[in-house]
Amino acid sequence: MRDRTLPVVLVFAFVVPSPWARAAPARVESAAPDLDAAAAGRFAKLALACAHQEYPNKVSHVLSGDGDASPPRVLHPAFYGCYDWHSSVHGHWLLARLARLHPEAPFAAPARAALAESLTPERVAAEVAYLKAPGRTSFERPYGLAWVLQLAVELREWEAMETDSAGDAFMPQVHAWSAALAPLESASREQLATWLPKLAYPIRIGEHDQTAFSFGLALDWARGAGDATFAALVETTARRLYASDRACPLAYEPSGQDFLSPCLAEADLMRRVLAPAEFAPWLEAFLPLVPRDGSAAWLPVGVVTDRADPKLAHLDGLNLSRAWMLEGIASGLPANDARRGSLLSAAAAHREAALPQVTGEHYEGGHWLGSFATYLVTRRGLASAAPTGPG
Repeated sequence: MRDRTLPVVLVFAFVVPSPWARAAPARVESAAPDLDAAAAGRFAKLALACAHQEYPNKVSHVLSGDGDASPPRVLHPAFYGCYDWHSSVHGHWLLARLARLHPEAPFAAPARAALAESLTPERVAAEVAYLKAPGRTSFERPYGLAWVLQLAVELREWEAMETDSAGDAFMPQVHAWSAALAPLESASREQLATWLPKLAYPIRIGEHDQTAFSFGLALDWARGAGDATFAALVETTARRLYASDRACPLAYEPSGQDFLSPCLAEADLMRRVLAPAEFAPWLEAFLPLVPRDGSAAWLPVGVVTDRADPKLAHLDGLNLSRAWMLEGIASGLPANDARRGSLLSAAAAHREAALPQVTGEHYEGGHWLGSFATYLVTRRGLASAAPTGPG
């Protein structure tokens, strides 16, 4: 007979339900030039449909006894929708970002209502208690925690706006949401800050555990939040783990269920860490096959064979994330670097292939692809501060 006192790691699917100074960000966008209101509404609709849809739900949850078996809305009262915890977090980020950029759009009021429902002190306190409970050191680390930080900096930038085109009637709400989220923001930072010095090797897979992509989100947060200590920790860790890398095997990508490119995500992180004069030779050694002829053929678009399969549908997300990573890599090079044309051509090919697939026809992709599309078309990853490294 099983000893009931032993912890059980459970991953299952239901198919039925700051210690740092709060500083103004380096840059606050007033518009997203690549996103019109109609496209924004399409992406917002996906997040609104799932923000408080409890089932189906995939829960990654450590059980220490019978009493720990609870439905998602009890385990995670703020972030129980959108199939899994991290998708719920970045679904809320999507709503905050689009409501900030399009405050008068038809979806903006429902988006604000969804944020108000989730981001209360009581609900967030329960999320913090869950995260800090024994046995949960690795919960949603690094991907989900990095998205918490991204949601926090989105709200911080919204707070920093004196007004928006709809007036300042909503700003007290934004302040309240940001204050409510702050304890989870702090706890997420603490979890990552404790982990980074212990990380002897990078995690180079194409899914959630990958370190490079999450380090990029966390670094953007640190710079936006004015947390120089954490920014320095991420930069130092990135240099320690990645600065000596050479000849990344891009030809082996993608794996069959990637939604992040290991090679491109690393390069997109390092352009945040290295100044252009240092980044250009690093990229030459790391991705020597990037051509200088302006072509896109060097990086074929990922092929999705079944969008109803939740793992195979990851490849739509890969095409979206490749597009923004390629744009990011190009932005980190000197303006006259001949590789920029090929990077941007490949980005355009991936963008054109992927954006029409963000439809919500299948919940397997609809619950999360809107966030990736929004990150791409609003150029979220390109709004961070310049690298602080030498060169």
